Amino acid sequence: MRLLAGIMCLFCLIASGAVAAEQTTIEGANPMSKSEDIRAVAPALNTYAEKVLLGDLWKRPGLSLRDRSIVTVAALIARDQTVELPSYLGLALDNGEKPAEISEIITHLAFYTGWANAMDAIPAARDVFKNRNISGDQLPQDSEQQLPLDEAAEKQRATRVEEQFGRITPSLVQYTTDVLFQDLWLRPALAPRDRSLVTVSALIATGQVAQVTYHLNRAMDNGLTREEAGELLGHLAFYAGWPSAFSAAPVVKDVIEKRPH
Repeated sequence: MRLLAGIMCLFCLIASGAVAAEQTTIEGANPMSKSEDIRAVAPALNTYAEKVLLGDLWKRPGLSLRDRSIVTVAALIARDQTVELPSYLGLALDNGEKPAEISEIITHLAFYTGWANAMDAIPAARDVFKNRNISGDQLPQDSEQQLPLDEAAEKQRATRVEEQFGRITPSLVQYTTDVLFQDLWLRPALAPRDRSLVTVSALIATGQVAQVTYHLNRAMDNGLTREEAGELLGHLAFYAGWPSAFSAAPVVKDVIEKRPH
């Protein structure tokens, strides 16, 4: 039933551009084109949307509906594609994503895709939260009890980065340690596995394949499975484009094959 509800909600995205089935639109959002409007311009695109995107991709078992929503939202924010963002944020909530987690995804992506991209996502999220009567007490605060730090792993990472780049860019090394790995990654509102999923999705969506090896290994250490890593590429092909997915495919393959079974 949950899968059916998710697919029906997705159909509404194409058919009406609304988050709800009653063809309502979120205040301030640009609704997606109606099915008849798409057919009037690109009939084949409408067919692909209905038969492949909705009829197959979102039904595949390799990723849960919640994970697919996380991947899609991360890709849209990373690529600064905010027109469809309100609808997919609504779908993410319908698929089990908590408001606090969406808030934390936006904050996390400020560091991994640029401050402006996160700021561009704020109006869409604000309107979705307002439409859903989501209040501030449902959102993570700026200071919370942090998750425990893996001190040995962090020391190894920090030492390696310091040796490579400390003399060239001390500010980058300092902020990477103090702000990213000893603060942002320890915020509890987003589980480490989901934070890794967001990061890997954003890296692939923006073509930053040089960073994928480290973060995909971290994601799999945090619980992402081989099947989910592979399915991630297939999903992102639709939301970030085939070149982005295939550029990352050799890196993902290399990580999976080198990890112990």
